[in-house]
Amino acid sequence: MYRLLRAPLRGVTYSRWLHLLIPILIVSIWMFIEPAWPWMPALIVAPFGLVPWVRLAEGLQAQFLLTPQERGRHDGSISTAPSARWGDRWRTVAWLEIRLVLAGAAMLATVWLPVMALELALTGAGRDLGSDDVLLPFVPPRWAALLLVPVPLVLLLVIVVLLGEAVTAIATRLLGPSAAERLSALEARTEQLLERTRIARELHDSIGHALTVAVVQAGAARAAGDPEFTERALCAIEETGRAAMEDLERVLMVLRESAQPPSQRPTLADADRLLESARASGAPVDAELSGPLEKLPGPVTREGYRILQEALTNVLRHSGPVPVRVRIEVAVGRLDLEVTNPLPTEPTLMTGRGSGLRGIRERAALLGGEAQTGPHEGNWRVRARLPLERIR
Repeated sequence: MYRLLRAPLRGVTYSRWLHLLIPILIVSIWMFIEPAWPWMPALIVAPFGLVPWVRLAEGLQAQFLLTPQERGRHDGSISTAPSARWGDRWRTVAWLEIRLVLAGAAMLATVWLPVMALELALTGAGRDLGSDDVLLPFVPPRWAALLLVPVPLVLLLVIVVLLGEAVTAIATRLLGPSAAERLSALEARTEQLLERTRIARELHDSIGHALTVAVVQAGAARAAGDPEFTERALCAIEETGRAAMEDLERVLMVLRESAQPPSQRPTLADADRLLESARASGAPVDAELSGPLEKLPGPVTREGYRILQEALTNVLRHSGPVPVRVRIEVAVGRLDLEVTNPLPTEPTLMTGRGSGLRGIRERAALLGGEAQTGPHEGNWRVRARLPLERIR
């Protein structure tokens, strides 16, 4: 009841009314051609439902007039894609036929009920109606006719609202996305969520590393009191900050869906940048890189770079400028990456439950590999093995 009372104030009521009346244009044109066969339009429009683009046109019109809140959405309740299968085409044929029937009912109510209200008003005013003009089942007294004038108009509104709800429900059923379209939309949504998760991880790794290096460098420079060391520290902070800004700009481009090509994501071929950044923070880094790192598959070398970045960030964050041992080796069918450092004075700081360490394990798992983080022989070790054969 509350919905019916609100119906006159909702724009969608009138857009659905218009949608219901549009097919009458076809019937009207046909009536000028052959008025003796008023049912002929139902046979004429049926074959058009087998044309793929007709489903697209009907879907766009239905979405625009029946569900304007979903306008422009590709995941709405009404599909805006051409027919891809015969099942979609037959559903379009059924939709066109049912739409003609509902259009006839809407047109009958739209014409007959207002005329009835007019006749009641004329009767109440004392005018005698001719037998050819009377659509009323009976002629009421003048006082009753005046009281009954709003009834046909209210009934018209109720019929329009109910027919609008019915045509919207039928459009959702017959023009709604097929199972294949729903699966495609779900896959696209999943890919979007995975992309956002990857972007969040990259921001965590890149910005977290830059801030950690800057904090360590600034603290070391203040404690050293050496102008030459301070100069080196400021240079390291500047270089790390510039690299982080490049990563941030690239990620923002992806988020904005910019047409500009994003800058190249860093790979293990750029590992020297991370190692030098750690050394500039005061941490002695013993690095051994072996194998053709520049020939690694794209996913492996990019994720390997992020794993190394997160491992070095954790060293500086939790242990400070301590000796770090880095081993990266391209073995047969896999990439081995290992970062070890002395355990911090407070072991609770590195428990393996942080989001960065969890991200390392998740990155490795997504590539079909494995990663281990935790104490090992008196040191803290991050070890990752990433397969190469299944990635190519």
